[in-house]
Amino acid sequence: MSDLRTQDAASGSSSGSRRRTWAELLAGRVERQLRGSGRGHRLQDSAVHLLRRHLNLDDLLLEVEGPACKTLCLNQLVDPEASANLSSSFIGSALRDQASRLGVPVAVLSSQTVASSIMQICSSNGEPTHRVLLNAEQRKKLSSVLEVAQYLLAHSMFSRFSFCQELREVQNFLLLEAVWHLHVQNIVSLQELLESHADTQAIVAWLFRDLCLLCEQMEVSTQHTDIAQAMLSDFVQLFVLRGFQQISDPRRNMEPERMAQLAVAVLRRMLIFALEALATGLQDESPVYKAVKCWFGMFCGHTFGRMISTDCPKRFFSHTLTQVLTHKPVLKVSDAVRLQRDWSFAKTHPLLSSLYRRLFVMLSPEELIGHLEEVLGTHEVNWQHVLSCVSTLVICSSEAQQLVQDWVTRLLARAFESCDLDSMVTAFLVVRQAALEGPSVFPSYADWFQASFGSTRGFHSGSKKTLVFLFKFLSDLVPFEAPRYMQVHILYPPLVPSKYRSLLTDYVTLAKTRLADLKVSVENMGLYEDLSSAKDVTEPHSQAHQDVEKAIAVFEHTGKVPVAVMEASIFRRPYYMSHFLPALLTPRVLPRTPDSRAALIESLRRADKIPPSLYSTYCQACSSAAEKKPENAALGTKMEAICVEPLGLLAAALRELRTTMTDPTQYDVFSAQMAVVSERLSSALGLGEEDGSFEESQVQLNIFSPELEPQDQQVADLLLTSFCQNLIVASGFAPPDRQGPWAAHFVTSLCGRRLLPIVLTRLCQLLRHQGPSLSASHVLGLAALVIHLGERRPAVPEVHVASPAPVKSLPLPEFLSSLLTLRTAEASLFCLKFCTAAISYSLCKSSSQSKDILCSCLSPALMKKFQFILFRLLSEARGPLSQEDTAGPPWKLLCLPSADWQRAALCLWKQRTFQELLQEKEFHLTYRDWLQLELEIQPEFDSLSDMERWDFHQWAIHEHFLLKPSEAGGCDGDMQTACTILVDVLIDFCQSLRSYNCLENSDLVLSCTGNRDIFSRLQEMAADLEQGPVAPQRCSPSQGHFLFRVFRRRLQALASGWDVAARLQRQQELLVYRWILLGLPPSILVGSPQCKQPATPDCTEFFHLVNSELRNFCCHGSALTHDITVHFFRGLLNTCSQSRDPSLTANLILTTCQTECPIVVTSALLWWPRLEPELHTRWRRCFQGPLPQELQRLWEAQLFGKSCLSSDLASPPPGPAWVSAAALHFAIQQAEETSIKSQLEKLNCQSEELLVVLFFFSLMGLLSSHLTPHAVDSLKAVDICAEILRCLDKRKVSWLVLFQLTDTDGGLGQVLLRLAPDPYVRLLPFAFYSLLSYFDEDAFIREDAFLRVAVDMYLKLICLFVTGETSAVSALAGRSQELQGQGDPVGLIIKARHFLLQSIPRCPEKSFANMAELLATSGHCDPEVSAALLSRHQAVSDDDLYQEPHLF
Repeated sequence: MSDLRTQDAASGSSSGSRRRTWAELLAGRVERQLRGSGRGHRLQDSAVHLLRRHLNLDDLLLEVEGPACKTLCLNQLVDPEASANLSSSFIGSALRDQASRLGVPVAVLSSQTVASSIMQICSSNGEPTHRVLLNAEQRKKLSSVLEVAQYLLAHSMFSRFSFCQELREVQNFLLLEAVWHLHVQNIVSLQELLESHADTQAIVAWLFRDLCLLCEQMEVSTQHTDIAQAMLSDFVQLFVLRGFQQISDPRRNMEPERMAQLAVAVLRRMLIFALEALATGLQDESPVYKAVKCWFGMFCGHTFGRMISTDCPKRFFSHTLTQVLTHKPVLKVSDAVRLQRDWSFAKTHPLLSSLYRRLFVMLSPEELIGHLEEVLGTHEVNWQHVLSCVSTLVICSSEAQQLVQDWVTRLLARAFESCDLDSMVTAFLVVRQAALEGPSVFPSYADWFQASFGSTRGFHSGSKKTLVFLFKFLSDLVPFEAPRYMQVHILYPPLVPSKYRSLLTDYVTLAKTRLADLKVSVENMGLYEDLSSAKDVTEPHSQAHQDVEKAIAVFEHTGKVPVAVMEASIFRRPYYMSHFLPALLTPRVLPRTPDSRAALIESLRRADKIPPSLYSTYCQACSSAAEKKPENAALGTKMEAICVEPLGLLAAALRELRTTMTDPTQYDVFSAQMAVVSERLSSALGLGEEDGSFEESQVQLNIFSPELEPQDQQVADLLLTSFCQNLIVASGFAPPDRQGPWAAHFVTSLCGRRLLPIVLTRLCQLLRHQGPSLSASHVLGLAALVIHLGERRPAVPEVHVASPAPVKSLPLPEFLSSLLTLRTAEASLFCLKFCTAAISYSLCKSSSQSKDILCSCLSPALMKKFQFILFRLLSEARGPLSQEDTAGPPWKLLCLPSADWQRAALCLWKQRTFQELLQEKEFHLTYRDWLQLELEIQPEFDSLSDMERWDFHQWAIHEHFLLKPSEAGGCDGDMQTACTILVDVLIDFCQSLRSYNCLENSDLVLSCTGNRDIFSRLQEMAADLEQGPVAPQRCSPSQGHFLFRVFRRRLQALASGWDVAARLQRQQELLVYRWILLGLPPSILVGSPQCKQPATPDCTEFFHLVNSELRNFCCHGSALTHDITVHFFRGLLNTCSQSRDPSLTANLILTTCQTECPIVVTSALLWWPRLEPELHTRWRRCFQGPLPQELQRLWEAQLFGKSCLSSDLASPPPGPAWVSAAALHFAIQQAEETSIKSQLEKLNCQSEELLVVLFFFSLMGLLSSHLTPHAVDSLKAVDICAEILRCLDKRKVSWLVLFQLTDTDGGLGQVLLRLAPDPYVRLLPFAFYSLLSYFDEDAFIREDAFLRVAVDMYLKLICLFVTGETSAVSALAGRSQELQGQGDPVGLIIKARHFLLQSIPRCPEKSFANMAELLATSGHCDPEVSAALLSRHQAVSDDDLYQEPHLF
């Protein structure tokens, strides 16, 4: 200092003026300060500022105290080794001493010392300056410094203001983590530090730079992720709280406005940086991408969850959304119309869509719609951001669809009310954008446009002004919009009054011109093009191939030509003829068994929808292709390679979807990824129009042989596997009731028109045919899937099960339950697992919901199958419950790797909620339900042994269901009721079995499935009724036997008529009845003797069944089948054994048969050779006497028939005559002789009645030869009839009465009608004219009634031909060429007509009596014959007028 002063003095003298010394200068300043008041304070402040700016504290301390004081420098004290023995109090004391020596406040000295130490820490180790985080050593040193600072602050030895001023000077070298530690440990808050800086722009730039670096380093560094996450979260919270806090009380101290502006500026800068980065295109894993991803990640509940009030975050989120929507509004409306198809959710950058989803969390859907409406009404917007926001909203919010529709409705109302173009533009853009996301979240554009403008309720229909406004708007869109939208406007035009039709015509012309410029034709549109997708229009030939595949798929599932194809053949014929048919009729090698494509082509050909020349060319080309090997043998490999990429993309999207299952409650995250899956799914299926509207009201599936195309099966497997895996992952984090709606959303995507049949077919393959081989995870996943599919019942069509004989349509839950079979032990165990999993999942998922909702989720069939299989396999469940379990459903047990399914099933059975559900009537396992399920079991593959099964049946019938009240599904203790239900179920089962397997032989019913044991139970119960104490009341005359009551009720419910379908249905039913009757005691047919005398059993019910039904179906011409005949006579013998007078009882029964049921007698005559030995043996063994008189008479009739055909004299015929005639007829049929002329001569002395009845039986034989396979040869039958007819004509016996039998006839006529099946009686006209060549030429003259009968038979024959009833006999012409056309109904009609036209002129006057009445009812069948009859009748009448009267 002395040297310096010497130098200054020398220099001053040399200059000619003396410099004042340091002391003089100080003295002068003191004098000036004394002159002015208040200058002392200012001087002190200036000095402190000067020291703070230029003083090196270490040098100062060293200069004042010497080298020893150097140990008190904080940059050395923070070293752990140096400060090990120094406490904060010692450091504070040292600082206080130094401040006292320097004459400065200790707080100022401490603040500068701490700030200096922090700066040295941040700049240590020579690391690069572009960082914001401390390393471990720096963090340790900073912790020591902050500990000292906290001590100083606690003892009022630290100045925050001074500290902020010190840090402000070196802020660019200050690491952001150090600032955060100062803020967190309350040394100095970030707000104080920021407000101490005068340059707002500089501080914003510093924070923006460091926040970006922090976001980048967060994604890169894994060592300090927690600290970085906490830093960013705290900073964002502070900025949001200070920038968006609303001061409600103006009297309180307000936060500085500068901090609010600064916080908003930093947040805005970060958002703009992110949006611009997204606009320029980011590469994944680039530093900027990582920074943007990290910053958007801060918009979550975790960041703002610790804030007391949600008002600030909500205002911040609204502000952010506004900034996003209004960022760089450079796009025009025309650009939005042209480009919006590229702004769908799947095409929006994932980071931007994630930002939308995070913003949506804090705002409700209603608030979002309101905010969108407000921003669009008050700001210039970025249309890309607005429309991508709309897409995200409808995807991620289940409530958005209706809210958006309501918003659009308001926009349209406002637009048409004041011709507001902005509202109109917004409405159309929003609707089109929402429609891009598919019909599962929003209606298609075509549907919306048609609903909005296709009726008189549209907004446009108010006046001409609104119509002009609409078409002006649509016309303005034409140059910019995609062709799809113009096609919608043309195909679904607005409804316009006729007087304003020119407006529509002008627009259509303009749109078609634009489409022509774009080389798009409305006429060449595909049948299944999605008009709402706004995708590029495909070439007609390319679209035609897609249409063909779609049409084949629809035809395969519905069995009908698709409506779209039929409409196109009429209304869009150019496309249909030029593109669709050529694509459909592509030449190929035709399969041996016609496939769906061939069936569709044949259906179109029959409907005259394929020109004959084109079809002929197609057939020739296919024939040529069959002679050559296909040149494109590698086509399948090529197509497979093409399909790999879409399937790979779909699999990748599904894998990404599985990662969202770690938190399944994040519905927006899942929905976003699900939208990507939907887009990949459409690509994998090869279709662009996965719409949700079903063309048919049913989905038709073949459950017996379900087949899928390889591509479809791969897609279905990917989806089902994904669902199962997602469920397992989600269940590992949360139970079903806390997993959110992810599963329901997933299932909704499976219910499209194209995809649902694929999924159901694959489920059918897995559950019905491969169930036992499924793993536990598959069982759990598919069970949950079935529950969610059942919940979609109102939105999906019914399933029509295709089989050889289709059954009724099933709702989706019932169809899914029907896939669980019980035929084998493995299938039963799988059914138990599946039902346990499904019910447990449903109970757990709906644990907090009402019972009604729970009942709607569960299928009654599923609940009943669970009860059935549980009773069957687990005997512990058959007893009463000791106590109900209050624990939850065993879903958690089932998710364990080593799940005990039987234990879980018992746990579910004992669960209280489940038992409460069983109180609902729809979930009762009734006796009928139990029988239906038990009949499915195949005993040879049953898990129960024969004895175990018998024990189970005994428990179920006698202990469980028999005693239960009918309200609970039981039988009220009534054995008859139990038998009645069993018979009813057994018949239904046999009918369904016969339908499914196309059985023709009823004997096969027993061997098809496990109904043998159930039928044995029926036999046991029927025997108990016959022999038990309730026997006297079982057959009361008023009610009849329970078995016949069931038969009568079921027959009344069947369709009546003689069409083929009704007859076959009735025949199948009766075959089952016969099988049941033959398996039960024969006494049921005859009944027991009555107590009164004579002891006549009551056979009325059996006789009625025979006369009304069995006679028509279960017979051989004029006789019943052998089995039912033998069964009746066994019953007769049993009844006789219970009678006091067996012979009298037998005679009474058989006498009654002759009048009430004569076909039983003729049946005995037919089967007498096989029946007689048993009758003789049993009668002699039981009664030790000769046969009763009526049985003896049957033997005599049999003997008469044989004697007539032998060379011996004929024995006398027993009475009545029809019995003898029947015996003779059967003998003739069984004889080998082809001619019976000599045998008939023996009957010359017999009564005429016997010959007439014999002729009747021969007519029945003739018809039987035409109708019954393996019957008597038709030629022989004709010869027999001809010989008998000659015999009758020879004896001048009239036989015409046989063709005039009616129900009102008494005596012999009534007997004959009961002997002939009704179809045979209806075919008597055919038999009549089959014998035309054998008629006597003088028959018209000899018998007055011949003409009327001949005409009547002719007209009836024509009616039979018209109604198709002669089709059964028309096959005879092809079967027997020897008949020379006699079996051909057409040839027969021609011959009969020729015969009548030739005979009518020769008929006498008496032949035309009552002819007018006949022609009045049926004369229209042949006008020419009717005219000939009337003309001849008139001519005869005129001749009578001119004849002279015979007076004498």
